[in-house]
Amino acid sequence: MWRYMGRKLLVYALTFAVAVTINWMIPRFMPGDPVRSMLNRGSISDPGALERMTAYYEEVFGLDAPLHEQYLNFWSGLLRGDLGISVMLYPEPVVDVILRAVPYTLALLIPAIVLSWIVGNRFGAFAARSKVLDNSILPIGYVLTATPYMWLALLMAWSLGIVAGIFPTAGGHSYALTPGMNAEFLASLVTHWFLPFLSMFVVALGGWAIGMRNMIIYELEADYATYLRTLGAPRKLVRRYAYRNALLPQITGLAVQLGTIITGALLTEIVFNYPGLGTLVLDSLNNRDFFLLQGVFLFVVIGVLVANFVIDLVYVFIDPRTRVQMTGASS
Repeated sequence: MWRYMGRKLLVYALTFAVAVTINWMIPRFMPGDPVRSMLNRGSISDPGALERMTAYYEEVFGLDAPLHEQYLNFWSGLLRGDLGISVMLYPEPVVDVILRAVPYTLALLIPAIVLSWIVGNRFGAFAARSKVLDNSILPIGYVLTATPYMWLALLMAWSLGIVAGIFPTAGGHSYALTPGMNAEFLASLVTHWFLPFLSMFVVALGGWAIGMRNMIIYELEADYATYLRTLGAPRKLVRRYAYRNALLPQITGLAVQLGTIITGALLTEIVFNYPGLGTLVLDSLNNRDFFLLQGVFLFVVIGVLVANFVIDLVYVFIDPRTRVQMTGASS
C-alpha cells in the first residue's frame, strides 16, 4: 500500500514540476511587454519618464534579471506561497486576486462535475435496459457530448437570458446589491450561477450517459453475468453487479476528463463574464499580466493533480483488483 502510494506521489511530483515549468515558460514567450502595457494605460507622454518608469517596474517585477534567474526566483516564491504582484491590478498580490475568484469557479465546477456524473451514469444505466430508452437517450447523448461548452453557453445565454429574460447573462451577482449573508444577495448569486452551471452540466451529462450505457451492455455479456443467469439469479441482481462493475471505468474516465471539464468551465465563465478563474485568464491576456496568468494556470494544475490523486485513492478502496495487485507487488 505505502509503496504504491509512494510511486503515485513521485509521479505526481514530477508531473507538477514539468507543468509548473511549462506554465512559467508560456507567458514569457508570448508577444507583448507587461510593463509597457501597464504604463500605456497611464498615457505617459514624456519619453524620459516612460523609460525611467519602465526600468523601475521591470525591477519591481523581476523582469530585468536573466531568464534562468527569473525561473529560480519563481520557484523560490512558489515555495513561499508568493506568486508575485499583478500587473493588471498593481500593487495587489496575485494570490489575493486568485483567491477572490476561486470560490466562484469551485461553486460552478464541483456541482456540475458531481451531478452530471451521477445523473449521467443513471441515465446510461436506464438506456441499457430497454430499446425504447436506448433509442431516445443515446442520440441525445451523442449530440450533447459533441456540443462545445462555449457554443451551448452562448445558446443558453441568448435563449434563456436575452430572449426569455429569465436569468441574467453576465456577472456573479447583481452589482446593485451589497454582498452579505442575506436572502436577496444569495438569490442573486444563485440566479447568476444557474446558466453557467446548466450549460456545463448538460454537456458533461451526455458523455457519462453514453459511457455507462456502453459499459452496462458490455458487462451484461460478460461470463460472470451469463453464469449468474444460468444459475437462475434474479435479473435485478445481475444488473446490480453489472452496474457496480461498469462504475469502475467511469471513475477512471472522470480522472481522464477532468482537465477537459475544467477547460470547459473556464470558457463558460468567459461567455457569461462570471467572476471566476476563466474571466481572470481573459483579463490577464488582454493586459499582458504574466504573473496573474501563470498563477491561474498553477491553481488549475494543482486542482487537477489533487483531484486525480483523490480518485486514485478512491479507486484503491473500491476496486479489489487494485488491492490484489498491490499485495502481490509487496510480497
